[in-house]
Amino acid sequence: MITFCLAIAALIIGYVIYGKFVDRFFGADPDRPTPAVTKADSVDFKAMPTWKVFVIQFLNIAGLGPIFGAIMGAAYGPAAYLWIVLGCIFMGAVHDYFSGMLSLRNGGVNMPDVAGVYLGRIGKTVMSVVVPFLLLAIGVSFVTGPADLMQSLTGWDKTWWLYIIFIYYILATLLPIDKIIGSIYPFMGAALLFMALGVGGAMLWGDIAGTVSMPELTPDTLRNYHADPQNNILIPMLFIVISCGAISGFHSTQSPLMSRCLKNEKYGRPVFYGAMIAEGIVAMIWASAAMAYFGGPEGLNKAASEGIMINGVLTKVTPAIAVDTICRSWLGKVGAIIAVVGVVVCPITSGDTAFRSMRLTLADLFRYDQKKIVNRLVISVPVFLVAYFCCMADFSTIWNYVGICNQLLAALVLWTVTAYLMKSGKPHWIASLPATFLTFVCVSYFLIAPYKSGGLYLDPAIGYAAGITVALAALLFCIVSDKRMSR
Repeated sequence: MITFCLAIAALIIGYVIYGKFVDRFFGADPDRPTPAVTKADSVDFKAMPTWKVFVIQFLNIAGLGPIFGAIMGAAYGPAAYLWIVLGCIFMGAVHDYFSGMLSLRNGGVNMPDVAGVYLGRIGKTVMSVVVPFLLLAIGVSFVTGPADLMQSLTGWDKTWWLYIIFIYYILATLLPIDKIIGSIYPFMGAALLFMALGVGGAMLWGDIAGTVSMPELTPDTLRNYHADPQNNILIPMLFIVISCGAISGFHSTQSPLMSRCLKNEKYGRPVFYGAMIAEGIVAMIWASAAMAYFGGPEGLNKAASEGIMINGVLTKVTPAIAVDTICRSWLGKVGAIIAVVGVVVCPITSGDTAFRSMRLTLADLFRYDQKKIVNRLVISVPVFLVAYFCCMADFSTIWNYVGICNQLLAALVLWTVTAYLMKSGKPHWIASLPATFLTFVCVSYFLIAPYKSGGLYLDPAIGYAAGITVALAALLFCIVSDKRMSR
């Protein structure tokens, strides 16, 4: 319990101290008009109350990421705590803040255009490939996942659920942002937070009462607990498994949505930096709960590989089953209802904005105005046709590369932020050091990870050597370029 409480306190203090430092370092200007004011169109550029913008941002970047990812990351042991806290404060929240504020400063554009401003044509081209692929992959996965779950819960054919979810996604993508997303997200955000806080409170009470034991982070527990450590090496696999809750490139595709709705730059810190800290707290709760409920990381791994008895049936524990089991056990009937809402609805609240972000990203790339519904349809119809056919096919092969693609995008965004800071004559270390670390993670993961996880499955020594070399070369190039620009 000590580690958990210290971690939550560190996340909150990180928001208060480091978040304020980042905000001042960037130079948020409350007197500078935002795109929600200067480009208001009542469709995508729409000033909304700050609390609502925060909730939408939180749900956009969260969904099931800080729940499922944290549970899978807990299989590696208490080292997950360290990554969530340090990654969230010094990497993820910085990444989310700058992606939102740079979009805001450049008229609410999406990340490919932001990269074009600060990294040039090559940076924009790379982003223009990575961003749509990631958005399509996440959008499709957040159609098929909830459809599978609803089929198992109701007995309805999966195809009908695909149609229902697609209809909602089409409406959420086409209609003004305040009509559907702005109306229902506050309720979904409340459910997600209630579930996390309820589980966290039950866990703490259980630890005090002696009914559960919360693992502590010590030198002895700072090791790889995974049941298959050969194929799940702690470094770099943990940093890919837990992305939401630490740092996630997907967030950079969502922040521009809210940069178009923010009515004042002074709210950038609570919305962009603050939502990421809130996600980190949720991830901490679920990583801790997964280990505590199943008797530590060893018990969690055993439950995942050998299964546990549920209603007289031996069932292997997946993240979805873990959420359902923990909520039912600790929160009773109310917890069971919230678990269903969380497991089914939360991914939908990321899928809808993934498709909306894809529409806006493509519109920015082709310079195609989106105020008219006809123009929105021109881009949205082909996107949804492609997404539908992807849902009919075996998407597992593409999904294997989503994790690494997600963190690759995060690294690219951090290097974009680095370039912005250099051009602004500011020290670049708050972005370049996280970018260097994440570059090492991406390169080493791609070389070390098993084939089924999107890697080449080479010797770890080769992966580490290549990762360090590429990361340091990128940092050195950055330092040299910065010195040339300052002359």
